[in-house]
Amino acid sequence: MGYDYALFIINLKIVTDSTINTHEQVILEKLEKRLGRMHARLRLGIENENEQRIFGGGLNFFHIENWYSIHSVIRNSLRLSGLYWRGCKNTMRIKIQHNDIKLAGLPLAFDGYTILHISDMHVDINHGAMHRLVEILFDLDYDLCVLTGDYRGKTYGPIEKTIECMASVRSHIKDNIYAVLGNHDTIRLVPSFEDMGITMLLNESVTIERDNTCIHLVGIDDAHYYRMDNIEKATSGIPHDEISILLSHTPEIYRQAAHADFNVLLAGHTHGGQICLPGQIPITLDAKLPRYMGSGPWQYHNLIGYTSAGVGSSVVTVRFNCLPEITLHHLKCS
Repeated sequence: MGYDYALFIINLKIVTDSTINTHEQVILEKLEKRLGRMHARLRLGIENENEQRIFGGGLNFFHIENWYSIHSVIRNSLRLSGLYWRGCKNTMRIKIQHNDIKLAGLPLAFDGYTILHISDMHVDINHGAMHRLVEILFDLDYDLCVLTGDYRGKTYGPIEKTIECMASVRSHIKDNIYAVLGNHDTIRLVPSFEDMGITMLLNESVTIERDNTCIHLVGIDDAHYYRMDNIEKATSGIPHDEISILLSHTPEIYRQAAHADFNVLLAGHTHGGQICLPGQIPITLDAKLPRYMGSGPWQYHNLIGYTSAGVGSSVVTVRFNCLPEITLHHLKCS
């Protein structure tokens, strides 16, 4: 019996490994067909090397989101202080922000055009916030939705729960959804997201038309951790004198965006600090950028920017002095 059982376990492992490898190969083939062999293999290779790295890699040297042992320390410290449950409740107090974007040269047909901006959902660890988000979405009126990355809670591991939770939320969002990946996201998510009707923009652009006029929506791959952004590729073919909106997970590429003549940059990543001092002063933004760009509207030269505080929470699912948000951007002729 011992020998037979051991043989059974060995055979089971071989079959399981074979199934996993076959599944990964199918995903790789889909990604190569969708994005090209170079981008797909580069992104997967960097993911395999960098997942769970605490030090090094990306724009920052230190990555607290990958230091999982410290997450429980923070959580337990908040419990001892009596603040933990208050912080948890705050994660479900989602604000609806309205942001007017006045643009010279905006076609008249797009005056009043509304973009719903959702960022940093971390769907698989923010069940209460996602439930509240779905309730809010029911009454919103908008023309197009953009998602600026970080759909997964962790930065590594299985993706099935993330896909399942995203499918649930997506079913409550109107069509015309465009998205980019964040530093928590694996490129393996792309085929499943696009099967849901979410158009992923990975150094790519789309033209949005209305009454024989148009604006351009551009999305880049993660520029914070995986450093797979390529603005030059993404903007190829876009006329210089037409309105262009850049989607990036992180606002840290504000200089490149401004000098590439984008009109608008929509981003997330910072969570607005998530845990802030009174007065919404962030302890850290986990980003290399001026503090005034940490959340809400800002401007750099001619670039109009907006950094979402995010609808989900990361590391520890609490918020203090920084409520979660979704934003309705209203384009206006200047």
